[in-house]
Amino acid sequence: MLARLGRFAFMRRGPVILVWLMVLAGTIFAGLTAASVPDDDFKVPGVESQRAFDLLQERFPGMAADAGGATMVFVAPQGQKVTAGPYKTAIESAVKKLSGGGQVAGADNPFTSDAVSRDGSAAYANVNYKVPASGVTADSRAEIAAAADTARKAGLTVEAGGSAMEAGGGGGTAELIAIGLAAVILLITFGSLVAAGLPLVTALLGVAVSMLGILAVSATFGLSATTGTMALMLGLAVGIDYALFVVSRYREERTRGLSAVEAVSLAMGTAGSAVAFAGLTVVIALAGLAVVGIPMLTKMGLAAVAAVVVAVLVTLTLVPAVLGFVPNKVLPRSARRKAGKRTAEAEAAEAAEAAVAAAETAPGRGGTRWARLVLRNPVAVLLLGVISLGALALPALSLQLGMPGDESMPTSATQRRAYDHLAKAFGPGFNGPLMIVVDTKDAAEPKKAVATITGKMERIKGVESVSPAQFDEAGDTAIFSAVPTTSPTDAATKKLVRELRAARPGLVEGTGAKYVVSGTTAVNIDMAEKVQGALVPYLATVVGLAVLLLAAVFRSVLIPIKAALGFLLSVVAALGAMVLVFQKGFAADLLGVAQTGPIMSAIPIFMIGISFGLAMDYQVFLVSRMREAYVHGEEPRQAIETGFRHSARVVVSAALIMMAVFAGFIFEHDPIIKMIGFSLAAAVLLDAFVVRMAIVPAVLTLFGDRAWWLPRRLDKILPRVDVEGESLNRDAQAEQPRVPARAG
Repeated sequence: MLARLGRFAFMRRGPVILVWLMVLAGTIFAGLTAASVPDDDFKVPGVESQRAFDLLQERFPGMAADAGGATMVFVAPQGQKVTAGPYKTAIESAVKKLSGGGQVAGADNPFTSDAVSRDGSAAYANVNYKVPASGVTADSRAEIAAAADTARKAGLTVEAGGSAMEAGGGGGTAELIAIGLAAVILLITFGSLVAAGLPLVTALLGVAVSMLGILAVSATFGLSATTGTMALMLGLAVGIDYALFVVSRYREERTRGLSAVEAVSLAMGTAGSAVAFAGLTVVIALAGLAVVGIPMLTKMGLAAVAAVVVAVLVTLTLVPAVLGFVPNKVLPRSARRKAGKRTAEAEAAEAAEAAVAAAETAPGRGGTRWARLVLRNPVAVLLLGVISLGALALPALSLQLGMPGDESMPTSATQRRAYDHLAKAFGPGFNGPLMIVVDTKDAAEPKKAVATITGKMERIKGVESVSPAQFDEAGDTAIFSAVPTTSPTDAATKKLVRELRAARPGLVEGTGAKYVVSGTTAVNIDMAEKVQGALVPYLATVVGLAVLLLAAVFRSVLIPIKAALGFLLSVVAALGAMVLVFQKGFAADLLGVAQTGPIMSAIPIFMIGISFGLAMDYQVFLVSRMREAYVHGEEPRQAIETGFRHSARVVVSAALIMMAVFAGFIFEHDPIIKMIGFSLAAAVLLDAFVVRMAIVPAVLTLFGDRAWWLPRRLDKILPRVDVEGESLNRDAQAEQPRVPARAG
């Protein structure tokens, strides 16, 4: 079917490209005329911290849970106090100036809101905005800078932090780096500007269609700007890789002597089939994020699914159509000269001659040498690969999940300096207060009940202070803060959250009230536990479906199981690498990691989902060529060498492109984006080069024919998928018996 589709797209290239241009134009129109993108609505259903936010929104309707906020920190010169005349005047003047901002709902005077440190060395002013943090404009942030300059003129040190200070992304730096690196890799791989440019152009068109399509439906489905981040990253990466595999196979078939239309047909029937099933494994992995039960992750996963589906469709239709316009220009220079001189009368003889020449000048001498090395030393290669990954995985045992905040930013950032000043003047726990929401609907004396709870809570070890309670208009709900004695990322703070929840029966006894604990630290704990709890069901779902799919593709029991186990080993090793860099500080300066700390809670499951799909890509592309050679009569060891000779260079190039795309995000200033980029780049590196290129051929060598064994009963149940092009070869031999059979 895909061979016929490729032939159709090649022969009807004009209409096919016109259809894609019409689709692009339609998505451009839909995207530009769509309603504005909604703000992030991050919720973690079923956890206590989320119940607290829901209760707040119900009882305090005027309190916008997602409203932007900033904190201005004023520090007096060494040995002096901010309450001194000139300093106090400068601070009040700065706060008054800031209060007049167009987006500002209010700014607290630190001298009337009890926001001066005990020693008088520092003070802070909370600034509340009318809009969410993502809606705070650059002009509003400039107003903060102007107000800070006013106070600095008096000799004060002034810094600012908070969600309102988080400027939007600079826009495209990581993507431009990735595209540039991918272009260089493609040019080296193909040695042709046209061949290198084709995957880039088609991938960019696919990304444009998918991202504009996501933008068009954002308001309908509640997709925020953050939702498309993973779709952009993956759409670009797989779009380039999938086109790379098809173009590479097309070039290979042309060097064997096939005409352009025959080469496209065979490339789509083999590499195109591999692309379709590789894309399906990625879709399974991303759609499986719904198992976690966090709506934001589900939306990000489904948006990325859309981008991957578009990338597959582009590869299966647009790529062969574009090849129809440049059938010879994508070939190596020598092959282009040969194709230009080729006559119709010489075609048949040349095909047989080219087949022999292709075997002698195969497109992967390095791959052949590496395969022979593994074939000679399978046990040593297997042990070295497993031990190396196992050693790198050990640090993952100390993995700590959380949500990096301003403390993880470089000291050059005002947010980080504000964080440090607040921690020094008001205590390390000041930057992560716990929010306590008390429901007093069933209390006979609500104010007395809240007073009892706050009195008992401030005597708990680990609580530095408790703020006065604030009641809603109905008087049946109160909110107050409990400041820990330790920092937000400290294990002791997490322990305190659990203790406050465990001590609930004793603290509310006799009051008739009940409370819930929330705040940044509590949300991080709840999210980490939610993700950890969903990890096993997620892996079972995704890996189980992928194993069945791979069993159908490769007609083997061992290969899918080996693929899954190899992936698990590589992903744990990638987690270990993350811990080494972001928690323990190894090579942190080299990668621009300003401060070590916990790993963002969602990143491990993100990495598992994305890297699993990509790992199965390499598994399908590499092993399908081995399977192809095996079903065409080659011995197991020879089939491994043949698979490497034809696929190793392309798989390496594809992995390098993926790494380039992900590594581009390491250079972003946002520590979370940096973590995502590093984790995915590390996962691709370890899986592609250690698992797929070393452990896989070593295991296949040791098992020989048994690697391709499938029980008869299972063989009858599983659908038969021909990614090896066996049926295409039979058809070709039936239609053209004078043409020698091709090995692949």
